[in-house]
Amino acid sequence: MADGRDALEFAIGTGRVALPLSRTGVRVDGIELSLDMVDRMREKPDGSDLQVIIGDMSRATTGRTYGLVYLVYNTIGNLLTQDDQVQCFKNAARHLTDDGVFVLECRIPAAPARPGHQFVDVEEVELEHVSLGVSQYDAVSQILDCNHVTIGVGGVILSPIRLRLAHPPEFDLMARIARLQLRERWGGWRCEPFTASSWRHVSVYERVRCGDAINPHGSKTISRATDLAADAS
Repeated sequence: MADGRDALEFAIGTGRVALPLSRTGVRVDGIELSLDMVDRMREKPDGSDLQVIIGDMSRATTGRTYGLVYLVYNTIGNLLTQDDQVQCFKNAARHLTDDGVFVLECRIPAAPARPGHQFVDVEEVELEHVSLGVSQYDAVSQILDCNHVTIGVGGVILSPIRLRLAHPPEFDLMARIARLQLRERWGGWRCEPFTASSWRHVSVYERVRCGDAINPHGSKTISRATDLAADAS
């Protein structure tokens, strides 16, 4: 494309990032496990224009390659084993053009440092309801079980989620297994420096080329995607 390379979003969901990106002229395809989420995207303006494969992002394929594959909002944690997360990196690599990149956004895990690995966080306090995050972390499996509990005058609502947590160095090793290497890492979508105090990371991986040094170079598509993700976060 004249003004940006084709892009593929893993776990495209309701199109929160993909739709605005597509409106800039970039072709965006998606892979999504939940048909309900895709149906919600189809109800939005331009939502029917995107090509989406229903399936597991660690294994499903569109049959095409892209200059940009991206996975945001901690969604890699929905893959609950290390092997499945490795397979996700391998699937991203299979979908990349020779000069393409895989962009991953994820929080830095905080649960491993919490005493006892069981904790309750107050998320919201209002006159008629309170919301709590009740969590338990298994250091062996690296699984975090978190239940967002809303207690109100109308009753109790439970919203559970299960994630496998990983730190950036583990993701970097997954990338190496998939024949990818880290090009750069930021502390946010505005390209903030990644430091010890960063609460999240945006990591950019590229193909490993024998004898080649890492050569950072700009991409209009990547720049647009980071701007849109920053606006959405």
